[in-house]
Amino acid sequence: MWYEILYRVLSIVNYVVLIVIAIPVLLQLLYVIFAFIKKRTWKQSEVKGRIAYLIPAHNEDAVIFDTVKSILEKQNYPRDKFDVYVVADNCTDRTAELAEKAGATVLVHNDPDPAHHMAAYPLRYGINYIVNDCGIDYDMLIRVDADNHLNDEFSSLMNDAFQSGVDFARPYEGAINATQNFYTKACALFYTFDSRYGSRVRERMNLAAHVNGSGAMMSIRMLKATGGYDCLTISEDAEYFINRLNDGYKGHFIEDAVVYEDMPSSFTDTLNRNKRIASGSVSLLKPKFAKLIGRFFKTGDFSCLEICLTYSFVFLTTLLSIWIPLYYIYHFLFLGFAAYGWLPLTLQPAAYYHASLWNTVIIGGSIVVGLFLFFGYLQALFLVLADYKKLGAKKRRELLSAVFLFPLFLILYAVTLCIGTMSKPTWGRAKRNAQTPALEEEQAPAATAQLEAAATEDETDEQNE
Repeated sequence: MWYEILYRVLSIVNYVVLIVIAIPVLLQLLYVIFAFIKKRTWKQSEVKGRIAYLIPAHNEDAVIFDTVKSILEKQNYPRDKFDVYVVADNCTDRTAELAEKAGATVLVHNDPDPAHHMAAYPLRYGINYIVNDCGIDYDMLIRVDADNHLNDEFSSLMNDAFQSGVDFARPYEGAINATQNFYTKACALFYTFDSRYGSRVRERMNLAAHVNGSGAMMSIRMLKATGGYDCLTISEDAEYFINRLNDGYKGHFIEDAVVYEDMPSSFTDTLNRNKRIASGSVSLLKPKFAKLIGRFFKTGDFSCLEICLTYSFVFLTTLLSIWIPLYYIYHFLFLGFAAYGWLPLTLQPAAYYHASLWNTVIIGGSIVVGLFLFFGYLQALFLVLADYKKLGAKKRRELLSAVFLFPLFLILYAVTLCIGTMSKPTWGRAKRNAQTPALEEEQAPAATAQLEAAATEDETDEQNE
């Protein structure tokens, strides 16, 4: 019968889909298995390079003052060896004013073109100024987002790597507000995965670390040699990383340098963030995929293939979120009707479909449970036990509740990425969380007090005038 033929055809298609999904999943599995490999460190250098911190900011007056003050006052690094620049991009609030009051050099960037309202344009503007026009010979530039905070040794650790010959590097990505609620806990665990597992293993296997935006270090010599910041997409950080890999610059992972980020605290925040990630990845990898594969076959650099496999997960979320549930609903309905004699059969007896039904339940169920245990519970539990401080918690038990719900978040994450592949988000004002960061005492910024002090000083000046 025609429906038996359809079942066979769709089953073959599903086997192909499962194989395609399994390839990047196996890669992530290897990262977790080798998670105990010793991290790489760089020799401490007596030479202190000059650093320019660059912060692109669009209407960030809620956080920019504290971020700038935290960098300027908390870094264990000679104060005359680093500066902070803030690019106030199309701001309609007090971002420029508060950044300057905190001690940053402010560059005002106004571009009326709506198509240019994304981080790439102020970044390009700021980098061009620092590299070519500021009149100071910096050795490296470190990009920081407006809500980020750095551990006290960040500058020293990046300098050690730079003095050892590293031109391009990423830090460990931790969380400011991981303990706030379920979403922040789960997001912190998910985004930390690539730091603790993927990046450490890549570094030890001499593969390129995936250098993201927050805390990325770029040497000035590399920027000059490659023509500056040559990317203008919504995923400019990933684009820059891939461009540099094609130029022969490998990203490195400086694990003890930690950038603490503000994690999404609601479904809407999580959706918006993942929409930007997925949409940017799709628009980026499509034109870059063939070139990366070509470079892999030409040079044998496995980093190029690894990037394609890792980024392909964004595309695969469509299969995970749409094909898999729809196919298995159909699969079980057909087998149920066929196995129990509710459909006329010509190709196979009912016993065949009965056996297929229970094989799917037993084998498929075992695989799903295994994946949930390994990728859901075990990897999350390890992160909490080993890296809870980098995740922004003072005690491990503050994050344990997220371990039990983490598999559900992975499903939510896949669905929101799937939505993102079909959307075109823009760089708008991000929602910031007002909760005091749950970092160790010596790293916790006094954001509220400093911001209120700045506002009070402004009011006093206005009254005097």
